[in-house]
Amino acid sequence: MSKAGADEGGGAGGGGSEKALQQAEDDTPEGKFPGKLSAVISGPGWTKVTCPCCATERVEPLVLVKLGANVRPETKRWLIKLIGASQKDGGAGLLAHPGEDASGDIIVVAAPRCTLLRGAEELGLCKTYQSGDMEAFSYNDRDNFKDSDNTEVFLTLAERQFMVKYELDGLRAQRDLRIPGLTDGRALQNRDNVWQKLGSAGVIVDTFPLHNPEQLKELSEAWYSGNQLVQPLDSVNGYFGSSVAFYFSFLDFYTWSLLPPAILGLSITYFSGEAQKEVVDSVSGAQVEEEDEDHGHSGHMIQAVFSMLWSTVFMELWKRRSSSLSYRWGTLHLAERFAEPRPGFHGDLGVNPVTGRVEPLFPGWQRDLRMALVSIPVVGLFLGLVILGMLGFYWGEAQVQQLHTDWDSLVSQTLLYMPSVLHIVYTNMLATVYKTVARALTEYENHREESSFEKHLTAKVLVFTFFNYFAVLFHIAFFKQDVPLLRKRLASLLIVSQLVNQVTEVAIPFLVDRFISAPHRAESEDDPQEDKFRKQSTLPVFPGLFAEYIELLVQFGYLSLFSCVYPLTAVLLLVNNMTEIRSDAYKICKLFRKPFTPPVANMGVWQLAFEVLSFVSVVSNCWLLLLSPRLQGLCHEAGMSSTNILLSAVLVEHFLILVKVVLSVLIPDEPDWIRRKREHIEFTSMEALKLQKLQPDES
Repeated sequence: MSKAGADEGGGAGGGGSEKALQQAEDDTPEGKFPGKLSAVISGPGWTKVTCPCCATERVEPLVLVKLGANVRPETKRWLIKLIGASQKDGGAGLLAHPGEDASGDIIVVAAPRCTLLRGAEELGLCKTYQSGDMEAFSYNDRDNFKDSDNTEVFLTLAERQFMVKYELDGLRAQRDLRIPGLTDGRALQNRDNVWQKLGSAGVIVDTFPLHNPEQLKELSEAWYSGNQLVQPLDSVNGYFGSSVAFYFSFLDFYTWSLLPPAILGLSITYFSGEAQKEVVDSVSGAQVEEEDEDHGHSGHMIQAVFSMLWSTVFMELWKRRSSSLSYRWGTLHLAERFAEPRPGFHGDLGVNPVTGRVEPLFPGWQRDLRMALVSIPVVGLFLGLVILGMLGFYWGEAQVQQLHTDWDSLVSQTLLYMPSVLHIVYTNMLATVYKTVARALTEYENHREESSFEKHLTAKVLVFTFFNYFAVLFHIAFFKQDVPLLRKRLASLLIVSQLVNQVTEVAIPFLVDRFISAPHRAESEDDPQEDKFRKQSTLPVFPGLFAEYIELLVQFGYLSLFSCVYPLTAVLLLVNNMTEIRSDAYKICKLFRKPFTPPVANMGVWQLAFEVLSFVSVVSNCWLLLLSPRLQGLCHEAGMSSTNILLSAVLVEHFLILVKVVLSVLIPDEPDWIRRKREHIEFTSMEALKLQKLQPDES
């Protein structure tokens, strides 16, 4: 999938590329293209393959390119020629079909076998060898891999579509070149990103992967349409890709892991009269009388210790499951190469000192300066808005408490929840605005690699999320030391937030799709295939899994950090997540376009975020227990001073941290058989690399 062959000396020069692209107008006549677009059968409208082994009667449409309304026919023909030209001639090495009309606004893209197999090697995918084991795929050894002659079986649909996107995004001009049908001001300069330049010029409006209706129907029936308790994760990976499959696998694993803390929470609530009173008071909004706080705290201690240990065991077992899934899905040994810069990266043209390629260069000190002078102050501004909202919450809380004291009526008791509800709405709105700002800031920082861009974006969102959702709870717990208020606030978050999320994430999109969007997408079997493809563009773009991971992270924080003051936390989360799995599955299948998803080996930075919260839970639960009047009373009865109580809490905290570390060591991150498989894959990959280096020397 190399994109700079002309710069590396091994590929065709820029002149060959220019000749191949500018002859497009001579190769295709004006007007109708011969042949109609078919879902699987190739016709004369598809560009020709240059490799004999890639010739086939079956062509699978993978990606749709939507063009601007004013794109001229000669521009469309030039673009089709560019997509179909071989990589050594500066093209993408793909297959393209113009639809039924040369002046139409779509181009359907497919991929020949050799391009897909080279892409599999470039990405470092592992596939099934003749021996039955998973091995890192090698193009030179392709005949020894099972089903390598049939890419629809050998590679998943998500992998094939992502490889098409990678090839299109990596197209770069080999020299200065004028685009037919556009003004000279839109000409391509040497090493310009072609796809990005065409997008800014309005030639390309959209690029998205196509749904396969038959596969989507089968997946829907096995996923959310029936009463299945087990998710078809392998089918999800095959259709939507490993990044989506890892999210749903984690959601499934997390949901079932909520059973033990949920059972414990129900038991504590059922057998402890004080716990029942606290739950009722947290819902009713009344204050717990201080003299009643001395009873029933043993259950909270059990809940606190259990939450600390559960969070550690949960994360360690998930890492084992994650490594097993990574092996099964062939992403255990993904390659880390010096790839082309991401499409949004810009800078002055120069020679990359690492790769030797001509590409845009951007000094690291300028990026650091932008982060220091722009990104950090803006993030700080939003954190200040969080504090402002927290102060408003406290002011409103004081006002309604005074009102309830004066009125002592049902209306005033209902108003006790108003500050919490308003603050939840405020934090959700602030989080939505901040996500847009964070993405704009990360774009401004101008990161070269896509992984670096995602890492910095995620870091910004995680810092804000932790501050936005947990600052009030920490302030109530450790500064105000108001456990009844903390319990009421947590109950508000668990109940109100889940209802708001279900309405905004499922109900509203469903109603909009059902009564507004769906009638415009109605189709019949007699409709041309081109029209069916085009109607998929009317679906909204999939927003990604960012918000879903944030929701799970906040849930995990409520449970691991504060559940000792509200034992029913796990119960409410379990009920919510049982519907969350199906609603998320329904959304991605029915309400959005099919997304491009790169192969991934795990949850990435999100896994680290969950582990950090698991560690912080030790500190949080220890100090919450220290606030217990019953525990403090027992310590004072034993003759302990306040200083000794504090030192004892620190010792218990460090002991529990040690227990967590020991548990994490005793539970390996991956099973032994996965470790052996990974080491074997690494060894065979090194041997194959040595063989490739020896062959040129011998020749």
